[in-house]
Amino acid sequence: MKRREFLISTSVATAALVSLPFSTLLAHQEGLRKFRIGLNPGIIGVKANFAQTLDYAIKYQYEAISPFTQEVMENYTDGQLNEILAKMKEYGITYDSTNIPVEFRRDNSRFNDDFKGLRKFCQTMEKQGASRMNTWIISSHHELTYNENMKQHAYRLGECAKVMKDHGIRFGLEYLGMRTMMTQNRYPFIGSMKEGKELINEIGESNVGFVLDTFHWYCANDTLEDIRTLKPEDVVVVDLNDARLGFTRETQWDGKRELPMATGVINTKDFLQGIIDIGYEGPVRAEPFNQNLNDMENEDALRANMDAIKKALATVGLD
Repeated sequence: MKRREFLISTSVATAALVSLPFSTLLAHQEGLRKFRIGLNPGIIGVKANFAQTLDYAIKYQYEAISPFTQEVMENYTDGQLNEILAKMKEYGITYDSTNIPVEFRRDNSRFNDDFKGLRKFCQTMEKQGASRMNTWIISSHHELTYNENMKQHAYRLGECAKVMKDHGIRFGLEYLGMRTMMTQNRYPFIGSMKEGKELINEIGESNVGFVLDTFHWYCANDTLEDIRTLKPEDVVVVDLNDARLGFTRETQWDGKRELPMATGVINTKDFLQGIIDIGYEGPVRAEPFNQNLNDMENEDALRANMDAIKKALATVGLD
């Protein structure tokens, strides 16, 4: 459907709704999703820059895209940025999230060096109108005990969160739920939503929340009720994936997943119902780390990814 035709059909539909009783209108509104389908091309094996990603989003009806902040910092003039922002506005496309440009898992020297550039990165995000950043928490360490690791993460990520807050950016932390990763090093660390809450509380900054991933939620044995303990502002980004057949929950490995609904191992319906119940409004994307998907041509991968997300949404009556 062309954009003009879409706008006309939407106007007609809206006019029809106005004449309905309030109770019917309310039921209709409750059936609409608040979150947006996101496109981060790199995590589905699609090679594309900022402008190309926007074109792909328009063509395949994605609703949010990665901000490509580093690319904007290095290559975009103000005029070029304003042009792409105008195109995003024209097609109603907002932003997904981007990875933090700070290596906080290594030594102090590396952290401090990277941290120096964070404010400029955040300033560029603010200029773009982007407001979400994310990272993941490795769930074991070869040297640091749980408490030592908690202290280091809370301090370093807290310092980053303070800079982000100055520029209106929310910071999502992804716990990794695989039991295999928790035993990979000598000292286990965060591997569940409850432990993730402990880290967020220890950081103590209001702009810090979760990246919720179906795969890690499943591997951690978290539940629908766990999701319902969250408020919408507690979730920054949502990832949809499925797990491989032939493995138990305890033996799944990271970096090898399936597109949403590919195997049915993960209870995607409960997960989505949870984020609907809490009123989550941010981006939802797939992050399968799947070789078959990565081997596809760009156009095929974009279609397959969207089809998988739509199939997942259909489990809770959404499109």
